[in-house]
Amino acid sequence: GGSTGRDGIGGSQFASDSLESEDRSAVQIPDPFIEKLIIEAVLQARNDGLIHAMKDLGGGGLSCAISETADALEIGIEMDVAKVHTRESDMHPDEIMVSESQERMLIVTSKTKLKKLEEICKKFRIGCSVIGNVKFDNQMHVKKGKKTFANLPTDVVANATLLDLPSKKPTYLKTIEDEKKFKPISNYSKTLMRLIASPNIASKIWVYGQYDHEVGIRTVVKPGADASVLRLDNGKFLSAKIDGNPKQCYINPREGAIGCFEEACRNVVCTGAKPIGMLDHLQFGNPNDPEIFWTFLESLKGLTDFAKSFDIPCVGGKVSLYNETPKGPIKPTPVIGVIGLIDKKPSVPQKIVSDDYLLIVGDTKDELGGSEFFEYIHKFVGGKCPAVNFDDSKKNMKSVLSLIKNDLVKSVHDCSKGGLAIAVSELSMTNQIGCKVSLEKVPGEKLDPDRVLFSESHSRYLLVCDKTNLSKIETILKKNKVSFKQIGKFVGDTIQFFNGAKSIIDLSVQKAHKTWIHALPNLVLHGKKSG
Repeated sequence: GGSTGRDGIGGSQFASDSLESEDRSAVQIPDPFIEKLIIEAVLQARNDGLIHAMKDLGGGGLSCAISETADALEIGIEMDVAKVHTRESDMHPDEIMVSESQERMLIVTSKTKLKKLEEICKKFRIGCSVIGNVKFDNQMHVKKGKKTFANLPTDVVANATLLDLPSKKPTYLKTIEDEKKFKPISNYSKTLMRLIASPNIASKIWVYGQYDHEVGIRTVVKPGADASVLRLDNGKFLSAKIDGNPKQCYINPREGAIGCFEEACRNVVCTGAKPIGMLDHLQFGNPNDPEIFWTFLESLKGLTDFAKSFDIPCVGGKVSLYNETPKGPIKPTPVIGVIGLIDKKPSVPQKIVSDDYLLIVGDTKDELGGSEFFEYIHKFVGGKCPAVNFDDSKKNMKSVLSLIKNDLVKSVHDCSKGGLAIAVSELSMTNQIGCKVSLEKVPGEKLDPDRVLFSESHSRYLLVCDKTNLSKIETILKKNKVSFKQIGKFVGDTIQFFNGAKSIIDLSVQKAHKTWIHALPNLVLHGKKSG
């Protein structure tokens, strides 16, 4: 792969340390073109059966890749740093070993396959150096020429001693677990407009529209949908989504982390994909603070429990610690990426037309802790964090995937940030059509209108179908014992929510869409708040 340089030295430590100006060398310099060439070369080498073992050079560089590979295979490896192709000729052995320069792979192959592997690298014009050979002594030998710099057991290097850091439940939780009393909402239409304009909910097209998301001409479902879908060469499709929610993780690190994971799963399910793998990026403050370390542990426990229960492997991740300023640490922020596989064809949202039906799958509960509604309308971060019921989540996912597979739905959208009101509004805005929704039909706990509208309970999906498929959908959902209801129809040019016979929201789709599209650039470029 790419040459080894001084960029990225100590990068992983840098990501988990306090930031200083002299740490610039710890920042890696990426080269996406070289990365693409490496991907193509590695795929060809794999298809030709030339790879016995392989590991990317990430955190810790060669020091980690060599030791972890040797330890996993229960072998020893002898390497010569002088044979590593470097960007700078005067690099010291320890710099070569810990450099985290990007776009590099470690490959173990046999002598008979080496020439073919080198030819592939030459074909794609990427560097290739034979830096060592396999031993059977479970030792990691690091040399420069004939001089030995390190000779250690691989398990000592690869398997770090676990730290038993103290942890305790944060005292701040006592002050935010209970809800405050809020003033009743006097104008729900105005409240919905304010939420539509909030940074977490406003359309992000201003951001992703600046980048080419059609490279390779294989983007089937584009950014802006629940998840993006790419066409694979084997005729299948890959769905991908990243989700995070620092507010909910701040209130309840375990349930918040699970919620991020499940939301990412819901999003790929909306495209017809079965979740098959996850990545995590865990961002926290100083782990030596017992309260921060407690939030870290709780988040990990939640992610582990969900991954095991849903049989979704963690295929990679990153931990970034010591994220603090003089004002204090960041909120616990696990960011979860999920990839899903579609065997035949993805669910590409169809155009919603007048008289299409709107159904909701999943129960709405009194769970507004960490919600956009609480923060942006009531200026409060706290309350009861939404919790995922694993059994209901599995049942709902399976049922929605079945409906998509049988071509019974025109569009599927998950309920997440902003709750039901925002999810319905997004469907109306993206399809430029109005909708009438009856709140009393929404399944779940009997709640006041504001809580039905803005609760962020998990495991909920909005389904859009035409009249011909409505009874078939209802039959399948009843058979699967899923909580659901037909709650509205698409019609006209206004977003309307009814509490009984009374219309409590009546909002122009055109006006809402204009605010939704322009709120983020107005805020970033001009400091103006919309809504």
